[in-house]
Amino acid sequence: MEYLKAFLVGGAICGVVQILMDNTKLMPGRIMVILVCSGAILSAIGLYKPFLEWAGAGAGVPLSGFGHLLYDGVKKSVDKEGFIGIFKGGFTASAVGISGALIFSYMASWFFESKI
Repeated sequence: MEYLKAFLVGGAICGVVQILMDNTKLMPGRIMVILVCSGAILSAIGLYKPFLEWAGAGAGVPLSGFGHLLYDGVKKSVDKEGFIGIFKGGFTASAVGISGALIFSYMASWFFESKI
């Protein structure tokens, strides 16, 4: 049941993004920024964490989950280290995911050629 819920929630988020791409003049980069910022804003008002706990990976994997991760990292770091946490927290919280994406992308480039 957990997998089904994650699939449906993640699919719904992706469906909304596809509707935005098809029916507006927003470029994909702007939609990505909207997703990250909406995740951070929903976290700031206390709505994203309960949604994430309920939906699991369906809410954690899309870019809105990345916005939540950045906000959560900054919040914890500011509580622990003060003002400098504003600059450190997001990097610390997301370092593993970003590093993994870079490493696996580089490894994929060994086997595949990019096309324009």
